[in-house]
Amino acid sequence: MRRVALVAPVVDDYDEAIRFSTEALGFRRAEDTPRPDGSRWVVVEPDTGGTGTGLLPARAKGDGRRARVGDQTGGRVGFFPHTDDFARDHARMTAAGVTFLESPRHEPYGSVAVFQDLYGNRWDLLQPAG
Repeated sequence: MRRVALVAPVVDDYDEAIRFSTEALGFRRAEDTPRPDGSRWVVVEPDTGGTGTGLLPARAKGDGRRARVGDQTGGRVGFFPHTDDFARDHARMTAAGVTFLESPRHEPYGSVAVFQDLYGNRWDLLQPAG
């Protein structure tokens, strides 16, 4: 195994998940292919030329999956996008309407602030130290 290529958060709607990922997170839509069953193979990823882990939003089907939207990690932070300029990305995301749950803080491992996506999943915006 070489890397984790995709993570599949369960979402309510493909288009709103794409919009949040591209407009708020600054990701790019790498793929959006209809499937015969009415679902879509959607990949959004950091604009790093395909070298990072991408997201494969999976539309919730059925009550069990819909109940997991926004609570896929039991309320803890489950996603950790890294940045090379914390202040720039924090300001851009704030301007785009991202809800940060705390003020930026500086830890031994880097600069970090917890935010939530449009469904309530928690993420750490992180600029690693050194």
